[in-house]
Amino acid sequence: MPSVRTTKRHDRPERHLCLFLFAAVFSLCSVVCAHAAPAADAAPSLVIVGGDRSYPPYEFLDKDDKPSGYNVELTRAVARVMGLKVEIRLGAWSERRQDLVRGDVDLLEGMSYSDERAKSVDFSPPHTIVHHSIFARKGGSRHPTLADLRGKEVLVLDDGIMQEFLAAQRIGAKVIPVPTHADVLRALAAGKHDYAVMAKLPGLYLIRELGLSNLEAVGDPVSAQQYCFAVKKGNAALLARFNEGLAILKNTGEYQKIYNKWLGVLEPPGLSWSEVFKYGAVVVLPLILLAGGAVLWSRTLGREVAARTAELTREVEERRHAEEELINRQQQLVQADKMAALGILVSGVAHEINNPNGLILLNLPVVMEAFRDAEPILEEYYQDNGDFEFGGLPYSRMREALPKLMQQMQEGSRRVKLIVEDLKDFARQQEPGQAAEFDLNETVQAALRLLANLVEKSTEHFSVSLGTGIPRLNGSAQRIEQVVVNLVVNACQALPAPDRGIELVTWFDVDKRQVILEVRDEGTGIAPEHLSRLTDPFFTTKRDSGGTGLGLSVSSGIVKEHGGELSFSSVPGAGTTARLTFTVPDKESMA
Repeated sequence: MPSVRTTKRHDRPERHLCLFLFAAVFSLCSVVCAHAAPAADAAPSLVIVGGDRSYPPYEFLDKDDKPSGYNVELTRAVARVMGLKVEIRLGAWSERRQDLVRGDVDLLEGMSYSDERAKSVDFSPPHTIVHHSIFARKGGSRHPTLADLRGKEVLVLDDGIMQEFLAAQRIGAKVIPVPTHADVLRALAAGKHDYAVMAKLPGLYLIRELGLSNLEAVGDPVSAQQYCFAVKKGNAALLARFNEGLAILKNTGEYQKIYNKWLGVLEPPGLSWSEVFKYGAVVVLPLILLAGGAVLWSRTLGREVAARTAELTREVEERRHAEEELINRQQQLVQADKMAALGILVSGVAHEINNPNGLILLNLPVVMEAFRDAEPILEEYYQDNGDFEFGGLPYSRMREALPKLMQQMQEGSRRVKLIVEDLKDFARQQEPGQAAEFDLNETVQAALRLLANLVEKSTEHFSVSLGTGIPRLNGSAQRIEQVVVNLVVNACQALPAPDRGIELVTWFDVDKRQVILEVRDEGTGIAPEHLSRLTDPFFTTKRDSGGTGLGLSVSSGIVKEHGGELSFSSVPGAGTTARLTFTVPDKESMA
């Protein structure tokens, strides 16, 4: 199929002066827009973009078989401001639609929206409205409507929006799909079939470029379609980047320039150069004087516009940063308020648990002593009368089981008391500046007692190795305990199944004078592009499951307050290791 080439528009003479007068302003605006565009990433990702090879002026292959047109230039502009690298592949429309479904292309740079298409494709907001008209051979009815197509043979683009539109309208026409818009018009011009329905502007372009002088667009447009970027269903990340890039282009005015360049009304050929000089000589001298004054004025105005634009850009950026910071502070305050309320609740619950648990701890020794006092009498009765029922069980069994049961009850009650005390310590707010020496291993054990139930439900393979000879650290044991709790909870949540394990290790690196704690899990791992952002406020990969993105951010802040470092390493699919490192000063250097 030969490629379609557009003809350069001829400028009318009266446009030359306007172009000359506003060239300086346009160039200054271009500079401002160029500086306002965000810098590309160091290693932009490659996006494969598909499109129609014969749909001018929106997208087509030029005389050198290179992609050109409104869609192409708009796509490249979006990619530039968003730091993306794009490869544009134009071909038969039906094939490119299938490529999107198969995943051979990531995005279609121009696709009309419909509810049916939205079942398998996600659309951006429309960047253009495309009007579709009826095309016919000259000499027929000049005002046909959709109703006039009943019983007629109507050419449309194969798999195009008009094929879908006519089917939905049920007008009773015989629809003839063909591969390209150029084929649609060639067949109609050759006398085959009755009408064609297609986008009006591409139709006018192709009629002119292909020299099909016996064709024309007739009647009013029959449909106005929203023309959008389109991605495969579910590719929300790529669609969001193109939506953002399109918004940036509209705000900077570059979108309007691209639109005006390609989608202006088709103009008839202008005057010849001889006519230009002939008629231009009458007004050239006055125009030169006028142009001279206009240039001076436009330069002054251009400088003022550039300065004001730069000032407004700075103000907008500062306001955006201020609004983002305000939102972050508000979310932090909400989270802090929740934690404060949780601390009050924990204190109240702990008090209510301690009261009955204290009675158990107080009364159990009395019950155990009473049993020991009654045991000789029971033994004597057992020897004289044989076995008898005692507490619903034979005494011969109960005399051995009862002391063990009471011992287990006492140990369980002590454990409840210890867990409650740990929970109260964990929830207690410590005043700034209150620091003391603490044992890291004891802090780890307190955290694990709080998490015993979660760990037991999450994994069947949990190991703890606490090193010996670890120097005591200076700071807040409760705050470091909070960090350990966050790391273990994250490790539990990362496990896809209980047969995956978690390992917690502490040790002292004598050579480096560093106390180290590592939490290693065999979970799903973390994508490399997310590792550097794990401690950013409100960044989370668990938003759908309720994650707020504050746990690791708060933990990182606590570790830094203690002069330590929190780091992460991960292999996707193989697990993650979180490492806490505290440097301990040499006692001799401190003397």
